[in-house]
Amino acid sequence: MFEEKKILCGASRYEQLFYFNPEFDSLPKEVKDELKILCVLYTEEIGGTFRLEYDEQGTLHMTVESKEDDFLFDEIGSALKIKQIQQEKRDLLESLEMYYKVFFLQEGEGKC
Repeated sequence: MFEEKKILCGASRYEQLFYFNPEFDSLPKEVKDELKILCVLYTEEIGGTFRLEYDEQGTLHMTVESKEDDFLFDEIGSALKIKQIQQEKRDLLESLEMYYKVFFLQEGEGKC
């Protein structure tokens, strides 16, 4: 009975595209631009498909997939890049989690 994860945004090296979930259009343009840069640069540097998605509790996860025959995908570089993003973009990622919890999960409303 678990809900599916809700994708915030993602990019694919295979299709050469960026996806932003229109449910999150209320985010400031600067944040959307930063997310686009983050996702596209990841796939250009590492390859594969990269997504930012929320779980049922509102935790933001970075999900990476690659095709089985993609010998150019950098698995080691992927893990290192994710750690780098987690460190350098900590404030952004935490703010996005708070945004989701308040506006989508309605946490904190009506609590005093």
